[in-house]
Amino acid sequence: MKVLAPFKCIFLLLVTLNFKFAAQISSIQLGGITTTINPITTAVPFLLISPDSKQGAMGDVGVATDPDVQSTHWNVSKLAFADRKMAFGLTATPWLRNLVPDIFLYYLSSYYKLNKRQTISSSLRYFTLGNIELTDAQGTRTGNFKPNEFALDLGFAQQLSKSFGLGVSMRYINSSISRAYFNGSSGNAANSVAVDLGGTYRPKTFSVNGKTMHLTSGFLFSNVGAKIKYSNDENFLPMNLRLGVGLKTEFDAYNALSVYFDVNKLLVPTPPVYKYKLDASGKPTTEIELDPSTGKRLIASGKDPNVDVVTGLFQSFNDAPTGFREELQELNLSFGTEYNYNNLLFVRGGYFYEPIQKGGRQFITLGFGTRLKVLHFDGSYLIPTSLNNPLQNTWRISLSFYFDEAGKESPEP
Repeated sequence: MKVLAPFKCIFLLLVTLNFKFAAQISSIQLGGITTTINPITTAVPFLLISPDSKQGAMGDVGVATDPDVQSTHWNVSKLAFADRKMAFGLTATPWLRNLVPDIFLYYLSSYYKLNKRQTISSSLRYFTLGNIELTDAQGTRTGNFKPNEFALDLGFAQQLSKSFGLGVSMRYINSSISRAYFNGSSGNAANSVAVDLGGTYRPKTFSVNGKTMHLTSGFLFSNVGAKIKYSNDENFLPMNLRLGVGLKTEFDAYNALSVYFDVNKLLVPTPPVYKYKLDASGKPTTEIELDPSTGKRLIASGKDPNVDVVTGLFQSFNDAPTGFREELQELNLSFGTEYNYNNLLFVRGGYFYEPIQKGGRQFITLGFGTRLKVLHFDGSYLIPTSLNNPLQNTWRISLSFYFDEAGKESPEP
């Protein structure tokens, strides 16, 4: 029988797939108060990883930032307001460097303006989990396995007015991680399709104390689509709702400062608390109690997560086992800022916050960017707020090329 190398096998199970295991929800002490750890898991979580260094340097904000070539991921409707004719970009991101040295996320994106109000876009996101050695039961090497996942997007954005635009993206998702050998046989690649729907509102500029102000806001429903099937199990895609707002202040002709704020909510059912059988002394065991008439697991609190996509989407707003307080813990917050000098030099920073009860990703981000005619270069670095965090040493490098009609380049100062 062929098996995976132990560490990467565990990594595939815990990080990449949404396995329906029935473990008791653990508890921790926070500020003297006992709270539960109950994270939401989905299939293909690579779809939620920030794929570019510009927004990645600002705490993963992106729904209301200025339109750029990576907007297909963050909010495709922003591209209706893009000020360049066409662009394409490439980003490379080494992921979880402290755990595995050969995991990478690559992102290739582009857009083209059909006219002043309409823009089409495309992107390819490729997530490789490196090389995994296969061995038999005696530990003898039997070959290698290189799992990967990718998503291909096609988008369209339309200005409905001078200040409001809508956008939609269609996404094809492929995941080959189930081709690994389990129980002597390999699985097939899993496939699914999904759609993104976004909106952008950019009202007219206004002045405060002689400073020009630009207000933006937006929303994005992303990865809304059919469940993806591994073997006999169907798993939710990482359906997500993102809301954002931004404010850009132009101090003079050369200096501007922007601040952004995003809120994220997974539109996926929360794992419930199941009833466990009691032993002779009345203490709970590790065996879940079953309904004798249906054979289903009995739920102590929360709702059944084994529902269809539409039901799961709406159920995600009120199914937390401990009530409304836990629902609030499912909100992820992103803060970002950008200083712009004459559209030539950009300095960025941000902070991402996820409650400990739902995963505990909390980190500071820093980065910079520069523009050299058509070439834009951006870099970012992630700093976790906790020691020995798997996200340490995460950096991103982006190269983008923007093209326009002749004579529209801004003159140098």
